[in-house]
Amino acid sequence: MHIKPIRNDQDLRQAFERLEEIFQAKPMTPEYDEMEILTTLIEVYENKHYPIGPASPIEAIKFRMEQQGLSLRDLEPYIGTSGRVSEVLNGKRSLSLRMIKKLHDGLRIPYESLLSASA
Repeated sequence: MHIKPIRNDQDLRQAFERLEEIFQAKPMTPEYDEMEILTTLIEVYENKHYPIGPASPIEAIKFRMEQQGLSLRDLEPYIGTSGRVSEVLNGKRSLSLRMIKKLHDGLRIPYESLLSASA
């Protein structure tokens, strides 16, 4: 096992190539240990150099709707009338703090996504 830090994209590519070779390693083997270490190193490098920000509020709501098979009508208890739900989902109306709290409490959408400025 030869592990080294991932300092650039070439190192990252090499780490992925090695990970591909040992990805099916059996637990309690040196290859499995190497796989776990490489996975951690890759994750740290990617989080630092290619961060993914939180989803926009609209994306977060639509994602939850898809996950739970919800219709626009199902959002009315959290957002308001059907017209208001449509306005929010079309980006014509911002979420109020009351809507954000209801969506978080009722649909478990993270506050981080609901309060994101990328709406």
